[in-house]
Amino acid sequence: MQTILNYEVKDINLAQQGKKNIEWAQKDMPVLNAIKERFKKEQPFKGLRLTASVHVTKETAALCIALKEGGADAVLAASNPLSTQDDVAAALVKYYGIPVYAISGEDKETYHRHIETVLNHKPNLIVDDGCDLVATIHNSKRELLPNIIGSCEETTTGIIRLKAMEKEGKLEFPALGVNNSQTKHLFDNRYGTGQSALDGIIRATNILLAGKTFVVCGYGWCSRGAAAKARGMGANVIVTEVDPLKALEAVMDGFRVMPIAQASLIGDVFLSITGDINVISTENMLTMKSGAFVANAGHFDVEIDVNGLKKHVVEYKNIRPNLDEWILDNGKSIYVLAQGRLVNLVCAEGHPASVMDMSFANQALGMEFIVKNQGKLENKMYTLPHEVDLEIARLKLASMGIEIDTLTQEQERYLNSWSEGT
Repeated sequence: MQTILNYEVKDINLAQQGKKNIEWAQKDMPVLNAIKERFKKEQPFKGLRLTASVHVTKETAALCIALKEGGADAVLAASNPLSTQDDVAAALVKYYGIPVYAISGEDKETYHRHIETVLNHKPNLIVDDGCDLVATIHNSKRELLPNIIGSCEETTTGIIRLKAMEKEGKLEFPALGVNNSQTKHLFDNRYGTGQSALDGIIRATNILLAGKTFVVCGYGWCSRGAAAKARGMGANVIVTEVDPLKALEAVMDGFRVMPIAQASLIGDVFLSITGDINVISTENMLTMKSGAFVANAGHFDVEIDVNGLKKHVVEYKNIRPNLDEWILDNGKSIYVLAQGRLVNLVCAEGHPASVMDMSFANQALGMEFIVKNQGKLENKMYTLPHEVDLEIARLKLASMGIEIDTLTQEQERYLNSWSEGT
C-alpha cells in the first residue's frame, strides 16, 4: 500500500493498465461521452467541490472523469471494501488528477476512514452509491450541511435509506434517486445485474448452472434479470418473495415461487438481491444440502446472515479466490462467495460499460439538474424528469444505429383527444 498526502491506493504503478481499462470502457459509453464533451464546454460544476463514494471500477471512472471535465473539484472513495479495481484507482490519480481513497480488500476501519477523509473535502455535491456519504454527514458531519447543494444516489439500497430519512424528516438537502429513472433500473438493474451476478458466480466457482436448482431471493428488477439469465443457462429457477404482486409476476413469468424455508431444502445455488437484511438466515443455511453455494448481489453484506452462520462453523477453507468452504457443526459444508459481499463486483467486473453508459448518463445529468435548480428544490427525494429519460434512450439508440418511428400529427392529435374513439 502506498499512502501519500492526497490519495491512498494500493500501487500507483498499476496506473498504466488502469488507464487502458478506463479507455476500453469509454469506447462503449457513447452517451456519457457526449455529455462529457458538452460539460467541457459549458462547465456546469465550475467552482464546486464534489465528493463521490462509488464502486471504483473502469465504468465509474468514466463518470468521475466526465464530472471533472465539467469543472468539478472531485475526490473519490470506494463504496464497497472489496469492489475496487486497484489499477483504475491508480489511473484516476496519475492520469486524471482525481484524488482516490480506495484499496481492494481494505478492512472496515480503513473503509470508514476513507469516507471521513473524502468528506474533509467539504463537498457542495455528493455522488453516493449506498448512501454512506449522506448518512455519515447527517450522523456525524453535520457541520458540512450548509455547504451541500444536493446529492445523487445510484442504487436501490441507497434509495431505501434516503426514503427512510425523508419519511422521518431527517433529510436536510435535496437528493436525486437515479435508480428511479427508467433508463437506469429497466436496463442497468435487469440486464447489468442479471449478467454480472451470474458472471461473478461462474468466475468464483466454475460450476455448470445447467441442471442446477437456482434460488433467487426477491423479484425486483435486479432479481428479474438474474432469474431470466439463470433460466437461459439451463438452471431450474425458484423465486422467493414477500410482495404478493411481485410473487404473482414471477409465477406468470414461469418460475416456481415458494418461501425461502422450502427453497433452502432443495436449492443448489442461492442468490439474494433485495436490499434487506438476513434474507437468507442462519436457519435457512443450516437446512441447505451440503455443498450449496450462497451469494449476494445486494449493495451491503447483510442479505446473507454470515455473522450468524459463523457461530456454527468448525473450520474455514479457502478454495480459490472469493470462494470459501464453511464446514458446519451439523456436518454439512456451505460455500460462501465473496464473504457475502457483492458477487458481481468482487468476483467479476460489475456491469458491462454499455449498460452503465445509461446509468451514469443519469448520474451526470442528475448532478447538473441539482446545480441548475439550486435553491428551488425541497429537502426530499427527486427523480429526473421523464424527458431526460427519453433523451438518454434516444441517444443510446442512435449510438447503436437504430432508428424508430415518430408519431404523425394526426396520431398525436388522436392520443391527446378525448372526443375521438368509437
